[in-house]
Amino acid sequence: MSHSTVPRSGTEAATPEKTPVAPGDVTGSRERPPEAGLSLRHRFRRDRGLLLMTLPAVLLVLVFNYLPILGNVVAFQDYDPYISDNGVVSILNSPFVGLENFQRIFEDSAFWNAVENTLVLFFVQLVLFFPIPILLALLINSVVRPRVRAVAQAVLYLPHFFSWVLVIAVFQQMFGGAGMLSQLLRRNGYDGIDIMTNPDTFAFLLTAQSVWKDAGWGIIVFLAALASVSQDHYEAAAMDGAGRWRRMWHVTLPALRPVIALLLVLRVGDALTVGFEQILLQRDAVGPGAGEVLDTFVWWNGVRNQDFSYAAAAGLVKGVVSIGLVLAANKVAHLMGEQGVYKK
Repeated sequence: MSHSTVPRSGTEAATPEKTPVAPGDVTGSRERPPEAGLSLRHRFRRDRGLLLMTLPAVLLVLVFNYLPILGNVVAFQDYDPYISDNGVVSILNSPFVGLENFQRIFEDSAFWNAVENTLVLFFVQLVLFFPIPILLALLINSVVRPRVRAVAQAVLYLPHFFSWVLVIAVFQQMFGGAGMLSQLLRRNGYDGIDIMTNPDTFAFLLTAQSVWKDAGWGIIVFLAALASVSQDHYEAAAMDGAGRWRRMWHVTLPALRPVIALLLVLRVGDALTVGFEQILLQRDAVGPGAGEVLDTFVWWNGVRNQDFSYAAAAGLVKGVVSIGLVLAANKVAHLMGEQGVYKK
């Protein structure tokens, strides 16, 4: 049976011609997303279920995180909480003093001592603590047996659920003046040591406590990033003759780089917050000269000394500097080709 050689109609036979696209023209090479033509009203109507689900969380954030920001006005006042039982009335009736509290801060040597201790502790933790979850995640990811990998991850993650009181108590029993290490040294004819009250090693002690408690939490983040790496990349690198170390360098670490950049930006932005509860519990053991950081400085002046305006001014300075650090670190991440906290 012969096939018909009659040509199809123009609409059927003609194939759509592709319009040549200039190298810099992005609109012509990509289709417009379906949401591009929807108005804001239609988007709200389409996503009203999701918006209702997130509404309680948004209200909690507004009430407990953003609404208290208005209380920073006391940093410019001589705030007296005993004017009235109503805090709002006390703020409205407290006299304004302008920048007097900020002038007191910058002239206070105790404030600069707290800033110095905070920055020293941040750099020590950045160098010694930040890389450890990455290394442990790479080590666990290299384990072949899933059961061994799960047990190792659970053991490392367990201390995250311990309170700081328990963590410090464990370290006290091990490294205190009457701890296991001192007793072992005395039994062998040496003098005992008390690391828990030594101001010179306080920053390293805090870092060791943070590593033991929170390294397992960071491992989960990096393992989740490693789980998204396709095994085809490892197989292709192995076929090209790459060994284990070269596969880690050229496949694993590039996959972790966006997560590392994001966490590093957040860590830099959190540089002035180095663990309030952990340090407050050990501040008296080493003295304020080594154990005073910005958070404990604000707490000591605001809660203990009842100088709320002075403490609010110190906290406001800390918040402004932290925002500047986040923006600067995010700009560096953009220059390195990473997204950071937000896109350009």
